[in-house]
Amino acid sequence: MNRLVSRFNAIFGADMAGPLAALLIVVVIFGLASPQFFTSATFGSVAFQLPELGILTLAMLLPILTGGLNLAITFTANIAGLTLAWVLTINGGADASLMVFALGSLLAIAVGATSGLVMGLVIAFTRAHPILVSLSMMIFLRGLGEFLTRGGDISGFPEFVAPIGHGDLFGIPVPLLILIVAVFAVHVLLSRSRLGFATYMIGSNMESARYSGINTRKVLVLVYVLSGAIAAIAGIIMLARFNSVRVGHGESYLLITVLACFLGGINPFGGFGRVVPVFVALVVLQLLSSGLNLMGANQHLATAVWGLLLVTVMVLRWASVKFIKKIR
Repeated sequence: MNRLVSRFNAIFGADMAGPLAALLIVVVIFGLASPQFFTSATFGSVAFQLPELGILTLAMLLPILTGGLNLAITFTANIAGLTLAWVLTINGGADASLMVFALGSLLAIAVGATSGLVMGLVIAFTRAHPILVSLSMMIFLRGLGEFLTRGGDISGFPEFVAPIGHGDLFGIPVPLLILIVAVFAVHVLLSRSRLGFATYMIGSNMESARYSGINTRKVLVLVYVLSGAIAAIAGIIMLARFNSVRVGHGESYLLITVLACFLGGINPFGGFGRVVPVFVALVVLQLLSSGLNLMGANQHLATAVWGLLLVTVMVLRWASVKFIKKIR
């Protein structure tokens, strides 16, 4: 048994056990419960719905690895989407050019990065708790968005924007391709770069990282800037997917991103976790939601099941640690 556990950890990593087990359980249960589960329609739906949640989860993942949190990701995405929408509206609306869209997207990402920059500076230099800082930013962005839009939405975008949210390339949804690129980029960042190493060091022990010569303030600021920029990319995808922007889009995603991180083996206190298990956890959550929808369950039930799943994963993780220690 010890050899089997060691071989599994060597191939997949210890943090893959939970997501893979959850994936197997979800596939088996809904595969047996609904004959429509194993259809192209189900997996196509998952492929189009997963990216925006997945990219927001990546934006949440980076701060969590430092022992922090970014509660402002969804409203950062909305403000970034509103920024792009205003640029398009001012420069022709539905007749805006591709160049205008590109410049608007860069400005939207800059707005998201600026949101992260402010949070990072406050957290790094005042030692304020990330939850309080990001909660304050969330309230500010929400109020600002409501004030600027009067609670309404902005729509009427060029036709070439729609494929970003609904199109496909060689049979693969464009949003899913964007998510895969983002997952790969964050994986490389965390596993191959100095910033990634410093991120894990800070999450493991802030003081030890400082004494090791790591500029912890700089790293924290960069992490939150990247978190804001990634959230802005999610906002652009949401604009293309819904063909409109308003402050409340994706608000329900916030806690689900935290759930996906923990289900994917991310240590809630920072310092440990990988991107790939989190991606598998996202697939599990989306398949779970789609399976419940096929069975005619209310969406609120899916939310309740997600919460129950998180509790179950925590208990199983605790039990697995105890079991591994016992057999060793």
